[in-house]
Amino acid sequence: MEIAYWIVAALLAALYLFAGGKKVAQSPERLQPMMGWVDTTVPLPLVRVIGVLEILGAGGLILPPLTGIASWLAIAAASGLVLIQIGGIAVHLHRGDRQIALNIVLLAAAAAAAWLGTAWL
Repeated sequence: MEIAYWIVAALLAALYLFAGGKKVAQSPERLQPMMGWVDTTVPLPLVRVIGVLEILGAGGLILPPLTGIASWLAIAAASGLVLIQIGGIAVHLHRGDRQIALNIVLLAAAAAAAWLGTAWL
């Protein structure tokens, strides 16, 4: 169960570090081609907050179990990433964009990480 957690957590952490880093560091014009929802209807500060939350979630998946300190935070981080994906799906559907397959996969992976993270409780 721990090996499965590390595989899922590492993949999620890499993806969220990449995506969150882009949201924090890049201009809306550079983000828009990759993330169609980043436009005038979504304020830039909200995009930045989502990016910071994704980076914190990535760290929360890896650091607590790795250090053995407050390992329950890994479950909290994975649950937070589930909530981010629920919000992402809602934004896509609200905009009429039905391309939510990646969001659903990430939601399922984050839920799996939350469940697999119970190995440290």
